[in-house]
Amino acid sequence: MARSDLIINLVKAGVMGDAADVRATAEAIAADERAKKHTGVADRIARVLDTAQPNNRNGHAKPVPRVRDGSGGIQRYEPRRSICDLYLDESVRSACDELIEEQQRADVLRAHGMEPRHRVLLAGPPGNGKTSLAEALAFELALPLFTVRYEAVVTSYLGETAQRLRRLFDFVRTEPCVLFFDEFDAIGKERGDIHETGEIKRVVTTLLLQLDDLPPYCVLVGATNHPELLDRAAWRRFEFRLKLDKPSPKQMISYFSDQLKTLYGQPGYTAKRLCETLMPTSYSEAEAFFLDVKRRLALAQGERELRSILDSRVKVFASRRYKPDGDMEDG
Repeated sequence: MARSDLIINLVKAGVMGDAADVRATAEAIAADERAKKHTGVADRIARVLDTAQPNNRNGHAKPVPRVRDGSGGIQRYEPRRSICDLYLDESVRSACDELIEEQQRADVLRAHGMEPRHRVLLAGPPGNGKTSLAEALAFELALPLFTVRYEAVVTSYLGETAQRLRRLFDFVRTEPCVLFFDEFDAIGKERGDIHETGEIKRVVTTLLLQLDDLPPYCVLVGATNHPELLDRAAWRRFEFRLKLDKPSPKQMISYFSDQLKTLYGQPGYTAKRLCETLMPTSYSEAEAFFLDVKRRLALAQGERELRSILDSRVKVFASRRYKPDGDMEDG
């Protein structure tokens, strides 16, 4: 929304006495200022919003504690991974490109009475790029990545989790960002589950309301290994629902080929042979292997050949591999 429209909305809401709309518009102005690197103005608006709450019975403003960056449920990261660094299916890459374009050209959409889509659900087995994709989206949009810390949000006290969740979203709305909920099913569980308590149902209801109120300049990314556990209403809130499956043999060989090109020396392995020898089950396993090789190369300082290091790392990789049930595989 243009700055002039925000100011007009703020005045209109103030005249009408609509406190909720005043707050929402002020948060949008603060986000706009922060996006322009006018952090001083944005911080001043945020401080006013901290204290300018509806009066209590005594007529005095009642300060409400707010979530603070890195200390109250949110960890801030500056993204460094580009979407070009990831190995994505064509359908997933196409959906991400659409999201990025809509966010970057939001003014065009608003000129036609529409808002950009901004809620994405990533589902799939662990280790195949859900967290990396959230970071890459933040990188492409030049936004900070806010990761939710559940240990600072979820409590055992009745009603406290829902309150903390509301405060978390209050903070997020003051700045354009990518908000990342890893293991989204931990907080967005199906309310119809008879084994769940009334407290989790209240939390999910609060979460749904906050998702509805999240402004389009805040991109929300939820990741889950168990999409079947999600509340159906929460599932419907996401405009993009993307599945990140285990890589195919062709995709993994392509990954190995690219990684081998970054190593100095003669590997003595083709990408296909090395991949078939290691048989990694996810990109994270393969990435860990090549990081290990690069560490050994750096520490060797040219005294060992790449082939020798690869041979030793292949043996180590096989000896350290664990099955999902925790038992060690035969080396």
